[in-house]
Amino acid sequence: MKHSKNKYAKSTTRLTDSLNQVLADSYALMSLTHLAHWNVEGPGFFALHTAFQTQYEELFTAIDEIAERIRALGAYAIGGLGTFAGVAHMKEFAAPLAQEDYVRKLVLANEKLVADATQARDLAGQSNDQESQDLMVTRITLHQKTIWMLKSFLKD
Repeated sequence: MKHSKNKYAKSTTRLTDSLNQVLADSYALMSLTHLAHWNVEGPGFFALHTAFQTQYEELFTAIDEIAERIRALGAYAIGGLGTFAGVAHMKEFAAPLAQEDYVRKLVLANEKLVADATQARDLAGQSNDQESQDLMVTRITLHQKTIWMLKSFLKD
């Protein structure tokens, strides 16, 4: 019995570490999206300004859900700007950029988040944690849609 308990704890630790990765990615992406929202210029300003706001507001809500799931699993959510930046490893960008460059950089950041959320989804499945798996499926679906929309903006 003790062995299976340790196996569960190890599995949960791997999963909560992975969920903390998604938490850090989400926080970093929210910050980058907010930066783009504030500084975007050009003919697509109104559409991008509005889209970026929708995206960072949704991420703010998601961050809380992810952190609370980590806590529900008995682990602690990471926090702090330096910690998030160090864990997320997302390339920051500075204003000003052409509107297309903001979009391209946000596509890359969303793709990283999808990759990390996919890993967390798979670990949740291996742990038979359907609640965490469902949360990650929701996040992946939303970010795949965001990637599609951002890439559609870049089409000629």
